[in-house]
Amino acid sequence: MTNTAEIIAITGKGGTGKTTLSGLVIDWLSRKGRTPILAVDADANANLADVLGAEAETTLAELRDTINGADMDDDSPIPPGISKQEWLDARFATAITEEDDYDLLVMGRTQGKGCYCFVNGLLQSHIAKYAGSYRCLVVDNEAGMEHLSRGVLPQVDRMIIVSDCSRRGVQAAGRIQELTHELGLTPKSIDFIVNKAPQTEAGSAVAQGISDEIEAQGLSLAGVVPNDPLVAEYDAEGRPTATLPQDAPSRKAFEEILERIL
Repeated sequence: MTNTAEIIAITGKGGTGKTTLSGLVIDWLSRKGRTPILAVDADANANLADVLGAEAETTLAELRDTINGADMDDDSPIPPGISKQEWLDARFATAITEEDDYDLLVMGRTQGKGCYCFVNGLLQSHIAKYAGSYRCLVVDNEAGMEHLSRGVLPQVDRMIIVSDCSRRGVQAAGRIQELTHELGLTPKSIDFIVNKAPQTEAGSAVAQGISDEIEAQGLSLAGVVPNDPLVAEYDAEGRPTATLPQDAPSRKAFEEILERIL
């Protein structure tokens, strides 16, 4: 099957709530019937499974650690006569968690020493291999642009940059947008969302100084998502935030934005 999947990359500074919004995007796409979906948690600090209420059996980082220890382990899981690459290809399917409305792939946090080059390469090759089996790929990126700059994704069709109401968050979003262009990426749209905005009697809003900074950074503000106490409540209770009620202020505001941009 040819690669026809629409890739939606969600990125931004750490702590802005992009993983929660990623989960809501996946849930919204599922309810819209835009399936099958591959949800990719490309953040080493993996939390997307918790947001979705799923449990990843294996992560790419765990496969990497197994490969690293195979030569030193008398009880190596890699049978004699089988190359590491053949073992990886066979094991990769176990890293995809199948849910009713989506599949989940988690990069994970490696326990061993060394960089993530191997995990990034594994993610890159298998996303390219499996992307054609899905209608949508939703990628929850780590803070910044590493996966995009390393060419992990075969393409980016839609980019959603998330910030909180801080000037630093907006400036980080501006740098991400600038780097996107420098890398030669040409998404159909780059939409900027302010998350965790304070609520007033007039609704959610950002301060004038922040609005000025958004304009100075050349960002296209798609909308504002209010700071929602329910999100913190769900998190404290260990409940998947992707299951927030339909009338939750954050879900309602965000889905109104998604109706316009996706």
